[in-house]
Order: sequence, then C-alpha cells, then structure tokens
Amino acid sequence: MRADARRNYERLLSEAKTAFDKHGIHTSLDDIARQAGLGNATLYRHFPTRESLLKTMLHDSIKELGTTAEELLTTEPAGEALATWVRAAVAHATTYRGLVTLLMDSLKDEASELNNACTSMQSSGQHLLERAQRSGEVRDDTSPNELFALIASAAWAREHAPDEADQVLTVLIDGLWPPRR
Repeated sequence: MRADARRNYERLLSEAKTAFDKHGIHTSLDDIARQAGLGNATLYRHFPTRESLLKTMLHDSIKELGTTAEELLTTEPAGEALATWVRAAVAHATTYRGLVTLLMDSLKDEASELNNACTSMQSSGQHLLERAQRSGEVRDDTSPNELFALIASAAWAREHAPDEADQVLTVLIDGLWPPRR
C-alpha cells in the first residue's frame, strides 16, 4: 500500500474508533470519512461495507479472545476457565454500542464479512464449554448456541441496563453450574 493510502487507512480507522466509541456502530460512515478529512469514496475504497470496517477494527480483539481461550484450556480449571472466557466475550461484544446484535446476526449469516470471526469465537467458547462439561463442572444440557445466546443477553444488559449488568453476568455464570440436589 502506498504511504498516502496507508495514512488515509489509519486515519479512517482512528476516526471510526472515535465515532463508534461515541455513537455506536450505526454512526454514519460518511461522517467518519468527513471527520478524517477524506471523501466517502476513499472510505468505501478501503472498507466497502460497515462490516468490513468493523472486521478490521475488531481483528486484534477477536484474535486475542481466541488466544485467551487457548491459554485457559491449559492453565485454569475447566469451570473457572469457562467463566473467565464468558466475561471476556461479554466485554468484547460490548466494545461498541450495537455490536452484540451485529455479531449475533453475523453468526447466523454465512455471507457476512464477520461470520468467520464470529464462528471462530464461538468455536473457542465451545471448546471451553465442552471441557467444563466433561469435567462435570458445568451443566451438560447447555449447547454452544445457548451459551452464545446467554453471552449476547449479558452483553445486551451491559449495554442497555448497565446498573444491573454485573448481577446479570453473575447469575448467567452461576446458572452454568450443575443444579444442586
């Protein structure tokens, strides 16, 4: 990439982060380009869709979430590892307002530019869930899809009911443990 194109690319990413932090993922892409001092054609040349922009912006954090899962598989007891990763996944899904809905939609849409990243993230969680289920530390009647619905629910609570979000996440994680008899 040419030096000027690289500068434009980096400026767009910086402005997108600022805009998404302030207004959520549905902020105007044209406004992002304008704030970067560039035309919208430059933005769309680098990022043809909102998803492509988000995919680039989230690349490192999604990769880190996968790396965290791999490390937890070998360093923490199974139940603790799953709980730690669930907390990290909820934090990731709330990086920007509105992101959790897009991630869940992308998980179901194979044509989505975020689908591979979302299925990779789901696979990481699935490995942790299955390990915890095999060890008997978490209930065996929870599927990976249900786990992700629970993560999305906790992320939604964090976004829309922040005062209750910590308790919602605690109850979610406690609910993964086997029922006491």
